[in-house]
Amino acid sequence: MRSSVSAAVASVFPPPLSPGYHGAVSDFKRRLIEATLHQMRGNRTHTARALGLQRTYLLRLIRELGVAAPPPPPRHRHGLESTLTPAPR
Repeated sequence: MRSSVSAAVASVFPPPLSPGYHGAVSDFKRRLIEATLHQMRGNRTHTARALGLQRTYLLRLIRELGVAAPPPPPRHRHGLESTLTPAPR
């Protein structure tokens, strides 16, 4: 009985296939980009430079591969008076 149940389950849920060449390459790219983004603290420009890629191509790969990328850091504007705190008197 147990073997017939196992056979039935195996026929309904076949073992996962290997990702194949292209799937394996995509997985490798995704992991490499994620690791480099982590090392560069989410900075996409530095990540692209470290990987020897154009920044726009890196952004495309992030989108196409579904890379778990942190949101870009906020841009700081230097020289704005609203960011300056008055000196104590």
